[in-house]
Amino acid sequence: MTASIVMEPIGIIHTPFKETRGMPIQPVFAKGAEGRVEIYPQYQTGLKDLDGFDRIWLVYSFHRASGPRLCVVPYLDDCERGVFATRAPCRPNPIGMSPVRLLEVRENVMRVGDIDVLDGTPLLDIKPYARRFDCFEVRRSGWLDHASSSQKEADDRFSRDV
Repeated sequence: MTASIVMEPIGIIHTPFKETRGMPIQPVFAKGAEGRVEIYPQYQTGLKDLDGFDRIWLVYSFHRASGPRLCVVPYLDDCERGVFATRAPCRPNPIGMSPVRLLEVRENVMRVGDIDVLDGTPLLDIKPYARRFDCFEVRRSGWLDHASSSQKEADDRFSRDV
């Protein structure tokens, strides 16, 4: 059965990254990069109690990603991989997520750190990052355990012209 899913943004993410080329490819490579997350006024009440968390998950739309591809050459490798074994943005449902540092909540604006998101990105949801739930010890990370590249910044291989 095929169903339509409609999502409306709850805000917009503002960052120093105006284009994908040169931006960090993951939050771990975005140390010190700060941004603002503007929540639309009708959702501001939902920010209550969020300021007690060090990190939050931002869930957003890869609004400038090229169309979906099932195989990609990810930033950290030179081999083609299945898109679901990567974090490439050109997914069938272009949804991204980043665990950013929450620096401040003031009214309907959050100041965040270690952000790896393109400026103007539509925000779909926010979830608290909780060490009790979000920190798992793992033994294997698939092909990433032997990644052939140390690339920390994006190029434009997954972007579409706007």
